[in-house]
Amino acid sequence: MSALRSAIPPMALVLAIFVGNALAAETAPEPGDASAAPAAGGVIAEGLSPADTAWMLVCSALVLMMTAPGLALFYGGLVRKKNILGVMMQCVFLMGLMSVVWVLWGYSLAFGEDALGGFVGGLDKVGLRGVLPYWDDARQAAVVPMAGSIPESVFMLFQMMFFIITPALICGAFAERMKFGSMALFSLLWGTCIYCPICHWVWSANGWLGPNGSVPALDFAGGTVVHVSSGVSALVCSIVLGKRLGFGEQPLPPHNLTLTFIGGAMLWIGWFGFNAGSALAANASAVNAFVATHMAAACGVLSWSGAEWMIRGKPSLLGAVSGAVAGLVGVTPACGSVTPLGGMAIGAIAGLACYHACTTIKRRFGYDDSLDAFGVHGVGGALGALLTGVFATRAVLGTPRAAGVLEGNFEQFGNQAVSVAAAAGLAIVGTIALLKLVDALAGLRVKPDEEERGLDISLHGEEGYLFV
Repeated sequence: MSALRSAIPPMALVLAIFVGNALAAETAPEPGDASAAPAAGGVIAEGLSPADTAWMLVCSALVLMMTAPGLALFYGGLVRKKNILGVMMQCVFLMGLMSVVWVLWGYSLAFGEDALGGFVGGLDKVGLRGVLPYWDDARQAAVVPMAGSIPESVFMLFQMMFFIITPALICGAFAERMKFGSMALFSLLWGTCIYCPICHWVWSANGWLGPNGSVPALDFAGGTVVHVSSGVSALVCSIVLGKRLGFGEQPLPPHNLTLTFIGGAMLWIGWFGFNAGSALAANASAVNAFVATHMAAACGVLSWSGAEWMIRGKPSLLGAVSGAVAGLVGVTPACGSVTPLGGMAIGAIAGLACYHACTTIKRRFGYDDSLDAFGVHGVGGALGALLTGVFATRAVLGTPRAAGVLEGNFEQFGNQAVSVAAAAGLAIVGTIALLKLVDALAGLRVKPDEEERGLDISLHGEEGYLFV
């Protein structure tokens, strides 16, 4: 409770700003692309494409499904049965918390005008000012602010789903041992202080890592923004919180791989919205991203399973599902700039690399990344971002200039490396600082007896399996 109370003052301040903006909505700035208004009444939505808008609404729903039930089931099956509800509660609570944060100030910090020298967005879109429809007295019509061929509110909604799932991915690293209130406060601060700046660097109009920036890196759907940031932060969390009780001394196996398989399948399906939806239109780019995404996941399954088969003598269901996710993570930054054949190569390489990270590397260094958030998302995201600079092609990007290393553009690989280093650097420094702050305010870890009993009973007073 102390963790939540400490978050109330800043939220109350922004809420007050939001209410003020709502009361002043009728005086919102005029959009530059609004056409002449009807004689009386009506709605102005210049350039609106119903097809693109419908596609983006569907993609938004698909990405939300990735958090719950997708990630909730995937992670839930991997923990012990006494902690399954704790994992699911984290996912559903973040769906609520991060949605509110995004509307009040997150979207503005990510996509508002430059502030702090371009480090982050400003407060011009706080409370969705200039994003929601408003009434224009001069033209006697309702005006819908647009983002290309879709309403900006739809773009905001789509990006909100990324903001929800990214901190939820980090939860896999400290599963079964972090306080719920501390998780909530950490996620709120992490989304504000780490996700929003990286998102602004890569995807805002003037971001320094964006197409018009000083170091133009390719990140179509979130290799650095989502996976590198969350994966590296996950590693930091696992180290700072320490190992679970019994880690390395007794088996801590997944309790229900059936749930993990169902969740993994939902992630695969939802990822089409994640990647293909990042085209922001129902167009050829979305089609290419869709096909490349699927083929990368397919090759991830084969490479991870093949490695297990050769090394352990048996391919496992968990390995196959993990390989699919590794392939999906790897192709996320690349799917808008590589062909499906390039996606296949990235998926296969990501499957092998993530298998090695989740087995050999994890054992060698002894950190307790409970559900391999770093091994899959950190390693897969960084590798995918770098390989984007290798396999990117002008045939997909539609630009006359050579795109990737295979076409002779070695500079792009350097830009990709800078983007990975920048995202990882902010994630490391920011996560350490935020964890220290949350620890000072509320403590990070549950008591040993609570961890032993399980978080379902200790933190939520419920049991996932009453008859098992």
